[in-house]
Amino acid sequence: MTVTDTKAADAEPTANRRGGTGIGTGKASGLATLRTGLSLTPEFHRGIGVTLALAFVATVGRVVVPVAVQQTLDRGLSSPGGPDIGFIRTAVLVCGAAVLVTALAAYRMNVRLYRTSESGLAALRVRAFRHVHDLSTLTQSAERRGGLVSRVTTDVDQISNFMQYGGLMIIIAGGQLVVASVLMLIYSWPLALLVWVVFLPLAFTLRYFQRWLSRAYGVVRERVGEMLSAVGESVVGASVIRAYGAEDRTARRIDASVDSYRDAQTRAQTLVAATFPSTELVAALATAGVVVAGTAMGVGGHLTAGRLVAFLFLVTLFVSPMQVATEVLTDAQNAIAGWRRVLDVLDTEPDVADPGEDGVELPRGAIEVVFDDVSFAYPGGPTVLHEVSARIAPRARVAIVGETGSGKTTFAKLLTRLMDPTSGRVRIDGVPLPEVRFSSLRERIVMVPQDGYLFDATLADNIRYGRPGATDEDVLLALTELGLADWVESLPDGLGSAVGQRGESLSAGERQLVALARAYLADPDLLVLDEATSAVDPATEVRLQRALEGITRGRTAISIAHRLSTAEAADEVIVFDRGRIVQRGPHAELVERPGRYAELYASWAAQLRS
Repeated sequence: MTVTDTKAADAEPTANRRGGTGIGTGKASGLATLRTGLSLTPEFHRGIGVTLALAFVATVGRVVVPVAVQQTLDRGLSSPGGPDIGFIRTAVLVCGAAVLVTALAAYRMNVRLYRTSESGLAALRVRAFRHVHDLSTLTQSAERRGGLVSRVTTDVDQISNFMQYGGLMIIIAGGQLVVASVLMLIYSWPLALLVWVVFLPLAFTLRYFQRWLSRAYGVVRERVGEMLSAVGESVVGASVIRAYGAEDRTARRIDASVDSYRDAQTRAQTLVAATFPSTELVAALATAGVVVAGTAMGVGGHLTAGRLVAFLFLVTLFVSPMQVATEVLTDAQNAIAGWRRVLDVLDTEPDVADPGEDGVELPRGAIEVVFDDVSFAYPGGPTVLHEVSARIAPRARVAIVGETGSGKTTFAKLLTRLMDPTSGRVRIDGVPLPEVRFSSLRERIVMVPQDGYLFDATLADNIRYGRPGATDEDVLLALTELGLADWVESLPDGLGSAVGQRGESLSAGERQLVALARAYLADPDLLVLDEATSAVDPATEVRLQRALEGITRGRTAISIAHRLSTAEAADEVIVFDRGRIVQRGPHAELVERPGRYAELYASWAAQLRS
């Protein structure tokens, strides 16, 4: 095996990229944000025509009572021949029937709106989660986990509150304003003009007030993410917190995040509270103005008593939407802030994208790996891999060695396409990694990290994670071939033993045994081991080393070596230093040759003797 001199065209830099909408950055208006969000979730407006028709019926039905009152006063009670009981009876029956139809229409509208919104929210959660999951580990690491979780949970909840309550109120209130205004104009255009003149300044004020609320609730949503992050880390890291006696510091951090959220929420609610008195004041002025002006018009013979009373009912219907407007505005701003944060995630393009159907499906078989002049730098940081070129032959067992920070793990992550190079190209079996379908790549290449993550399930479920169709017999056979059957038998419930969250019911060494068994059962063509035996006791390590001989036979295996025994057992050793390959060759040759590997080997040997 030799280091290749092959050069490849630089791959596109893969720093965190954005789409072109700009919605998630907070530059767009609230209306544009809602429009974009709704366009991305068509479930929200499916069947909207029927829902709006029901809303129209429910809204029109609300003016039946004022009209019935006006007709009863002006025609039923003030009939030239005395009260017309028959007309009054008919008016009451028609009014009752209309109210019943209105109630049924409102019920069906609510049911449809709830079903539609829940369907849309479920689709939004799934889309947001899948997009977060598609982001590279590099992008995910740049964002607080609590922030990402809050975007899929609490931010979507805010959208839910608005769609199910605020959206309903907007539909009803908007229709109610239009219908009430039309009838007010029919009954008395001067009084209608008076009401509008009184409310016009408030309408303009609310328009500007919306911008302040938008900023305030944007801060609230950010503080929620920070609070969830602080609480989540304190729960996950509870053992470390106790070990270092950091309970007080942790409590202070959580208290600070809670206080920060409380202060942001209080500031936002203070803005909301300021609108209630103004709305009540304007409503009182409008009602008083109608009473005074309407009475004067009635005395002058320009307005009947029935029309005046009906107009007062209509003023109530007109004022009611204005009074709830501030509450709806609060929900809307909270929802818009949530939309922006969700869209911010959806607007982040995965920097490690799956080519999907256009990608290459590779046949099974031992894998050849080629690095063509590969460099890598973390966003905003220095280059950590410098023009690395190497070829690893099929079925070779290679150990990657070097000091901490020399680029070993970065090399492994680029090989498994957890990240893409800043420049250069990584190829397997002659195909550049970005051209290989994720389904094929993940089937053929498996990486076992030092801290193999275990899920809150049984031992068997965790082992079959990479091969869901495997039976308990398949799992037990894999464990037997690894020499781990006796260990499983020693567990209280065998394969059915619960491992707990993050595998907390098992020791660090036992978690690594499970991670190795999982990789073995997945049967990859290329196995990348980030020193998966580092936390295993010596006796178990000897057993695993024998098992690994069988695991790596017939497939390409690359081990990030932190132990002397791993390097000694490899066919070839690649030595990294400061992001470059400085040596490579068999262990026996490198240990006798002056250089970085001989220095590392001497250091390891000294540690073993001490």
